[in-house]
Amino acid sequence: MNSYYARQWERFVQSFERFNWQDYLIPVAIFIIFLVFRKVFTKYIFKLILRLAKKSKTDVLTNLLLSFEKPLRAFWIILGTYLALMALPFPVTAVAFVDHLYRSLLILLLGWGFFNYTAAHSTIFLTIAKWMDLDENSMVIPFLSKMLRFIVVALTILIILAEWEFKIGGFIAGLGLGGLAFALAAQDTIGNFFGGVIIVTEKPFSKGDWIQTPTVEGVVEDITFRSTRVRTFADSVVTVPNSTLASEPITNWSQMRKRRITFNLGLEYATTKEQLQSVRTKIEAYLRQHDQVDQEVIMVHFSEFNSSSLDIFIYFFTNTIVWSEWYVVKEEINLKIIEILEEEGVSVAFPSRSVYMKRESEDEILPPQKALVESKEKDQ
Repeated sequence: MNSYYARQWERFVQSFERFNWQDYLIPVAIFIIFLVFRKVFTKYIFKLILRLAKKSKTDVLTNLLLSFEKPLRAFWIILGTYLALMALPFPVTAVAFVDHLYRSLLILLLGWGFFNYTAAHSTIFLTIAKWMDLDENSMVIPFLSKMLRFIVVALTILIILAEWEFKIGGFIAGLGLGGLAFALAAQDTIGNFFGGVIIVTEKPFSKGDWIQTPTVEGVVEDITFRSTRVRTFADSVVTVPNSTLASEPITNWSQMRKRRITFNLGLEYATTKEQLQSVRTKIEAYLRQHDQVDQEVIMVHFSEFNSSSLDIFIYFFTNTIVWSEWYVVKEEINLKIIEILEEEGVSVAFPSRSVYMKRESEDEILPPQKALVESKEKDQ
């Protein structure tokens, strides 16, 4: 093989020594024809083919043509140059370097086209997003696009190296050993990467969601494959590694369909049975007719005898989940409860303690008021 290329090189040198301008008219004409054809192809033929492709039921062919539009423009120049060199009086294309060069350029054009085809806005990814029911904030499609583009670039480089007769077997084996060493040295980074994969595939949250974990609580601002940036309610930004988020329970408050309000209303022990029933009935009736209260679950019940109060358990949901609007509804309901208590002449209980004193002379237990009076008389 080497002797063959050596003879071709000698023919090339000998032919070049017999230089004649007339021998170059045909190669130049061939190159000019392909330049003109390139413009005609780009302006008319390609647009006609693209128009016909758009009439098909699928957009795959259209997207493929658009991806290879620029590589096709370069292809006609490369083809014209190659044919012009073949028309020269000396065998330039028989030289090994030129042969490998043009083969490499064609491989590069194919890689360029497939690189464009694997863009995130490609039809194939739009189909995947529709099939997987992904929203516009999902990171799955950009991730798949980057992975496929990396594979296209890697394969293109490896094929070009093989074209130039490089021994890529040892190179690939070296990459495997290097990858193993890199994996051992970058376990945290790899853990964050796979944590990001879990987050973008399972979609426990999206950008703009309010989440709460044992580590952080706030609104998600950005999601990458290494970390997630969360803006807390103190207006600070916390960057959490994805490996941490992937191993923690995540509460996504933005997925609430309604927002809960629950509390115990403690009334004084002096409250009569009739007053207690009336307060409970009026509060429930008010909640039943409130347009901002979800009517599916409303619970208003006399729940227990507490240490210093008679407790009414109140449990319901608001239709709004927006924090500020939720507080407005809560305030309105609290004010109405105060109004109901005032109408019934009932007071809210507060923590208190009764003290009973025993006489030294008699085994009589005095109530707190009487014990206090006798205690003052003894002091006097």
